[in-house]
Amino acid sequence: MGHIIRIYKDSDYESVIDLYVSGVMENAPVAFKQLLGFPSTQLLLAVGFLLSLAATGSILLPTCIVLCALAFLWWCCRDFFCFYVTNALVTDMRDIRKHYIEMDGHCFWVAESAGEVVGMVAALPFLHPGGEKYVELKRMSVAKSHRGMGIAKDLCRTSIDFACKRGCDGVVLTTSTGQVGGWNLYEKTGFIRTHSSSPPNWSTRLSGIKLLHYQYNIKRGGQ
Repeated sequence: MGHIIRIYKDSDYESVIDLYVSGVMENAPVAFKQLLGFPSTQLLLAVGFLLSLAATGSILLPTCIVLCALAFLWWCCRDFFCFYVTNALVTDMRDIRKHYIEMDGHCFWVAESAGEVVGMVAALPFLHPGGEKYVELKRMSVAKSHRGMGIAKDLCRTSIDFACKRGCDGVVLTTSTGQVGGWNLYEKTGFIRTHSSSPPNWSTRLSGIKLLHYQYNIKRGGQ
């Protein structure tokens, strides 16, 4: 079934928020699985288990310690995405019309299929450290039921076209290592990973999640 990309309307609000929250939070299990795959994580869990086993001579306490450690690591991964969602819901996503539709240089689009909101993306001005004008792509999300249909790519291209029409030098965005589908899409679309960084608070740093920063440069005279 086909889809259209259109400007956000106030009647879309509840659908957009539900889509955004579910789209972000579904990345927590992926990030947790990645964390458990790190050799350093496996080593720490093994050492903790063996040391407590040697100290107590009982398997019960070491098992409890490992389970508690796993629960804590899961909390760290989930906290990263909870922080991301909470911050969005009290800032720009609290009033989408005010922050995107009514502000010059900002915009918010939704993808609609059969009358249902199945995707979203936002754009806002971004001043590059070098002084160039860029657009920042934010809040990208596509419903699980409609992935693999080119919707995310169309939303991404919409933000790039928006930047072109405004005479900007390119588009920037930030995603995370837990959002594998996202950064795969951006790289296929032509975005280049410029650098990575660590989350701001200590609990999310323990999750092993890294912030990935991407940039798409618009060629002069065309794309």
